[in-house]
Amino acid sequence: MKKLLYISLIVITGISFLFQSCEKFLDLEPITSATTGNSYKRAADMEAALVSCYNILHEEYFIWDNILLEDVRSDNAYAGPPDDVDIYEYDMLTVSTNNARIMWNWGFLYKGIMRCNIVLSKINDVEGLTDTRYKEIKGEARFLRALFYYNLVHLYGDVPLVETTGTADPDKIQIPRSPVKDVYDFIVKDLEFAVENLPDTYSSENNVNKARATKGAANAMLAKVWAQRPDRDYAKVLSYCDKVINSPAGYRLLDDYNLLFDGSHYNNDESIFEIQFIGGTPQGNWGPQLFLPPSLSGDGWRKYCTPSHNLVDAFNAENDTIRRDASIMWENVDWVDEYWNADNSVQAVPFAFKFKHADGWNSGDQIYLIRLADILLLKAEALANLRQGDLGRSIVNKIRARVGLAPTTADDASMPDAILKERRLELVFEAHRWEDLIRYGKAVNTMLQLKELNLITGKYVDYNASENTIILPVPIGEIERNPKLVQNPGY
Repeated sequence: MKKLLYISLIVITGISFLFQSCEKFLDLEPITSATTGNSYKRAADMEAALVSCYNILHEEYFIWDNILLEDVRSDNAYAGPPDDVDIYEYDMLTVSTNNARIMWNWGFLYKGIMRCNIVLSKINDVEGLTDTRYKEIKGEARFLRALFYYNLVHLYGDVPLVETTGTADPDKIQIPRSPVKDVYDFIVKDLEFAVENLPDTYSSENNVNKARATKGAANAMLAKVWAQRPDRDYAKVLSYCDKVINSPAGYRLLDDYNLLFDGSHYNNDESIFEIQFIGGTPQGNWGPQLFLPPSLSGDGWRKYCTPSHNLVDAFNAENDTIRRDASIMWENVDWVDEYWNADNSVQAVPFAFKFKHADGWNSGDQIYLIRLADILLLKAEALANLRQGDLGRSIVNKIRARVGLAPTTADDASMPDAILKERRLELVFEAHRWEDLIRYGKAVNTMLQLKELNLITGKYVDYNASENTIILPVPIGEIERNPKLVQNPGY
């Protein structure tokens, strides 16, 4: 039923579009054909190694699983096909230690960290780099390493901090988990270095500026980090948000929300950091095929990330038709769906619709990792928590006005919750919801209070929410390989 297509983009010629106005990669050897001992002599070798770090963004975690972990685990969506046990565990908050997906995601993210570590450890041996490019490469590698660690720490909690690569010494590869605060401190140092060494833009070409780590992307990540870490500092969040908003890169909200997702306006002025794909080629995005209905995907099987009744009700309560229709597509289907179509009659079922084009597993639809609306709402959140909700209100109203909604009626006391609701409707299916609920301290109560009726059993779903289910278990395979790892409580 499901086609798992793993894209390998390590051959440099396949992704030369990322840096087309900066470097020529067409004559580079694939980095996988050489060893770490003989690969890093020329500037071109180091550029190839850096591209292999970016290639992790084309792995399964960033294409698909981050949406499942953020939207399906939350009140936004149901898993979809009930025979996919690992994803069903996401939905029910019953993730087991041998869940294959959490093992893969752990591996994808650490593979990215390993590649970044190689770049950082070998760059001093390379000849032919200009001083500017030397600093940029280090900045890009440290930004990406920070991004990978950020995903690890908010998924798994304490994680090992691996700073060296290329050794078989058990004392260096079998290391314990570092506390969450230490991991965030490490991330902050990487991002601060990136801010100091990356440009605002690389060229006049947006498909380059949005595809690569920039000063704006690093400042945006610092804002997100200082909001998400347990010792959050909203004054710093505000400061970093302002640096993004006032960036010489010229980020701005698009006038029309629909243009963000129509497939023809990627790498736009609202985008800060975006995963690039080439439609109709092996470098296409296979993720949309897993979400879109038969009329767009060309197949007839049940899809993943089915929008929930609670989400649809949230859109309708606001009369938020523009963002609802940009995010959810309805189509008549003849399969059983326990939440929308239990009697196997032909009825309309909702589908996640932020991606619009399946194109036979080779879509050109791109993935926003960071866009300005996220940072603006984060600024409003910081203002509300700094007791400046009146200033944050104007930001929320700007976001709402773009989709034809009236100004918020929230007072200062209720502004944080109003912003959380706005983030949900603005950023749905862009992999933000679970992270937001955790930051607000609402993940457990939200799921415990959720009333989702299973039409087949006639019973409301009892979600297995507790403080222990906020984060994932450490994959059992990793614990078996590394006896210094300790499992998370409750698993």
